[in-house]
Amino acid sequence: MRAVTVIGAGFAGSEAAWAIAQRGVPARLVEMRPAKMTPAHQTGYCAELVCSNSFKSLSPTSPAGRLKIEMEQLGSLTVPIAKEHAVPAGEALAVDRELFAKAVSEAIARHPNIERIEEETTEVPSDGPTIIATGPLTSDALAQSISQITGQERLHFFDAVSPIVDAASIDYDKVFTSSRYDKGDPGYLNCPMDKEQYEAFVAAIREAERTPLHSFEDTRFFEGCVPLEELADRGLKTLSFGPMKPVGLTDPRTGRRPYAVLQLRPENAQKTMYSLVACQTRLKWGEQKRIFQMAPGLENAEFVRLGVIHRNTYLDSPRLLDATLQLRTRKDLFFAGQLTGVEGYLESAASGIIAGINAARLALGQEPVAPPPETVLGSLLCYISSYDHQPFPPMNASWGLLPHPEPMIKDKGARRAKQLESAISAMDEFARNLNERSKNGHS
Repeated sequence: MRAVTVIGAGFAGSEAAWAIAQRGVPARLVEMRPAKMTPAHQTGYCAELVCSNSFKSLSPTSPAGRLKIEMEQLGSLTVPIAKEHAVPAGEALAVDRELFAKAVSEAIARHPNIERIEEETTEVPSDGPTIIATGPLTSDALAQSISQITGQERLHFFDAVSPIVDAASIDYDKVFTSSRYDKGDPGYLNCPMDKEQYEAFVAAIREAERTPLHSFEDTRFFEGCVPLEELADRGLKTLSFGPMKPVGLTDPRTGRRPYAVLQLRPENAQKTMYSLVACQTRLKWGEQKRIFQMAPGLENAEFVRLGVIHRNTYLDSPRLLDATLQLRTRKDLFFAGQLTGVEGYLESAASGIIAGINAARLALGQEPVAPPPETVLGSLLCYISSYDHQPFPPMNASWGLLPHPEPMIKDKGARRAKQLESAISAMDEFARNLNERSKNGHS
């Protein structure tokens, strides 16, 4: 049986190799570290943590907690090891980073179906099955090879994303729907501000604490994605003459044009999520919540994700990948991890599990599968494979990705409970069917 090649031994690559090997298929795990290091890594360990040592909440009623449960149902390598090497962190799962990465590396080394190869991959293998899981710091040579296969315009090297809120948390009594001059589909929601509200908003931005740049990140910004705080620093009225300009907008409740508006744009066809237009930012996350909740209508906003501007290599996945994580133009080539547009350690690891399962199934002559969109993992893979706007913003697991109950349940607790119930049922059935298919040896 031909081995599956997995390029990159981070969270996604380690999980992918493990999922392949656990299904009796040989895996070649290729990693350039420690012979050649990235600007962010310090060791040659598999699944080395480069930023926080937290894997977010363990609560089974949170998206992060539910994702961990789903991963374990699918045979995760990293979640059980994380629990073995946990350090006190309240309800969150945090780990001793060195012991965790060492334990993952040792598990990989012990598995009889995994061969770890320490060398740099500069070109995508010409035939598969292959999984590319090299992360946001993919080497320049391999990134160029990926670009040649996917199209230069389909590979992003900069992540500039505005905050995204759950539509159900918006106060619709305080916002109005309109596009400037009533042109096109009036899909925008507008948070109107008077002069006092606007000036307080700008002052808060200027005074807020900002996230420092990493040593490997460029401080120059494209003019189209200048951070909100930098625009605010240019002058009190810069935002009101820029992305928050009220020209062409009339509040139907007052018949007047607001002093300024913060616009929200639908993030999906179901309009369960809205992004804050032109609000990409380096403000620290706590500051973002505090400041954006100053906008009328967003006082109780629940953030599906917060704004970021940082170095990140990732694919324009909705135009390239299926929910099975296969490249649409080459079915034996899979992508996993942050390259696909998922964000977070465990989101990356979870995508690696699915890529590994499907690469193994392909090697065994079986059909690839994808978790249902009602599950936390399935909703994330559905998002990265079908997002229908440009640019495509990376995403982590959240309630906002899961289908909203029909009819809409306004009470947040009841709505979350219904989503959770659907997620549990859907993943139980998916995992059960997957295990039965594996035992029976057919798709």
